[in-house]
Amino acid sequence: MRKGLILSMLALPLAVAAQAPAPPTVAIASPARTTIPVDRVVAVVGTQVILWSDVMSSVNQQRAAGFRLPPDSAGQAAVARDALNQLVDEEILVQKAHELKIEVTPDEVNRSVDDQIKRVRQGFQTDDEYKAELTNAGFGTPEEYKRTLYEQFYRRALQQRVFEELRKTAVGRNVSDAEVEDAFQKNKEVLQRQPATVTFRQIVVSPKATADAKQRARAKADSLLVEVRRGGDFEQVAKRESMDPASKQTGGDLGWNRRGAMVPEFERVMFALNPGQIGPVVETAFGYHIIRVDRVQAAEVKAHHILISPVIDSADMAAARKEADSVAAQLRRGVAFDSLVAKHHDPAEEKGILQPFQRDSLPASYATAVTGKKSGDVTDPFELATPRGASKYAVLQLVSVNEAGQFVEAEVRERIRQQLVAERATRSLLDDLRKRTFVALRL
Repeated sequence: MRKGLILSMLALPLAVAAQAPAPPTVAIASPARTTIPVDRVVAVVGTQVILWSDVMSSVNQQRAAGFRLPPDSAGQAAVARDALNQLVDEEILVQKAHELKIEVTPDEVNRSVDDQIKRVRQGFQTDDEYKAELTNAGFGTPEEYKRTLYEQFYRRALQQRVFEELRKTAVGRNVSDAEVEDAFQKNKEVLQRQPATVTFRQIVVSPKATADAKQRARAKADSLLVEVRRGGDFEQVAKRESMDPASKQTGGDLGWNRRGAMVPEFERVMFALNPGQIGPVVETAFGYHIIRVDRVQAAEVKAHHILISPVIDSADMAAARKEADSVAAQLRRGVAFDSLVAKHHDPAEEKGILQPFQRDSLPASYATAVTGKKSGDVTDPFELATPRGASKYAVLQLVSVNEAGQFVEAEVRERIRQQLVAERATRSLLDDLRKRTFVALRL
C-alpha cells in the first residue's frame, strides 16, 4: 500500500455527496516559487478560517483517487474554487450542528476510526512497514494518524446528521420535462458508451471437512481456549494460531459489529458475553472460534477472535466439485433456486448479486464463466480461490445481460429526474445556510 492509497482512505464522502454529484476529484499544483511558501487564509466562515493548506490537503486527497490535474491555469483555478466551496459547505454544516446542539459521541467516532485503521493496517505485513508508510504520507506516527482520522470522522458525522435534520423541513423543487430532456441529451453520448453489464445470482458450494478433520480442529481450538483462559496473551495467540487472514495480523481484532454482520452462531455468543469475557468454542461454517468481547454499547460489540478451521484435502475438493455439477444440472432443469440455496449454498457467501456489474471489471473467473451467456443461462461450476487455501465452486444464474451502450430510456430519464430533484434540494439547503452565515472568500 503506497502513500496515495493511505491518503485516499482519508478522503471520506461528504455529508452531501450522497445527494449531489461531488466536484471533480483532481489535484492542484502549487505555483512555482523561489521563496518558501507561506500559508494564508482563503476563506472565513463565521468565526473559523479556511487555509490554503486546507484546500491543498483536500485536493491532494482527491488526487490520490486518481483524477488528473487540468493542464491549464484556468482549469486549476476552477478546481481550487470548487474545493474551497466544498470546504465552506462542510464548515457551515459543522457550525449549524453545534447551533442545533447535535452531538456525536466519542464511542461512535472511535468505532469508525478503529475500523478504518484496521483496514489500512491489513495492507502491510509488519508494524514497521505500516509506521514507515504513515511517516512517508506525512502523518508522523500512528497516534497522529489516529487523531487526523478522529477529526475527519467527527466532522463528517456532524455534517451528515445536521443535513438529515435540515432535510426534514426542506421544500422539494420541481423539475420540468424540458430540464430532464436537456440533461438526457447532454448525457446520451456517455450512456451510449456505457460498458457491458451483467446481473446474476449464485450458489457457492464449499468443500466439507471430514469428521476426523473437524475433530482435530476442535481439539486444537479447545487447547487454545485453555491457554488464553489461563492468562495467555489473546492477541499473541491469535497472531500465532488464528486461521482468519483478515484479522490474524491484528491479533484477531474484529472491530465494532452490529447484529446481522456475523453468522448467527457467532453472534449468539458474541452478544451474550460481557466486556472482558472469553466465550466457549463456537462452531460456524468457517470453523471453530474463540471469542473475547472487549467493549459493549447499544446494539454493538467490539471483539477479538481466534479461528481454527478443519483441514480440507483433495477428496473433499472432488466431492464439492461433484456437488456443484449437480447444482448446475438441477438449475437448468428448473429446480427452484431458493431450494438449492437452502441445501447447497455456503452461508458465508453472498447468494444474490442483483446490482449490475461491469463485465470488464469482473474477476477473471467470473468474466470467463459469463462469456457468451444470455439472460436466464446457468454457468458451469468454476473455482473460487479463498484466502484460507481451500477453493470453493460457484454456479451462476444470469438475471440480465446488457451489451455496451444498451439502456432502458424510461428508467434513465426517471433516474435523471430524481437526481436533479435531490441536487436542487441539497443546493437550496446549503445556499440558505450561507445566507445566514458570514462567509468571506479570499482565494
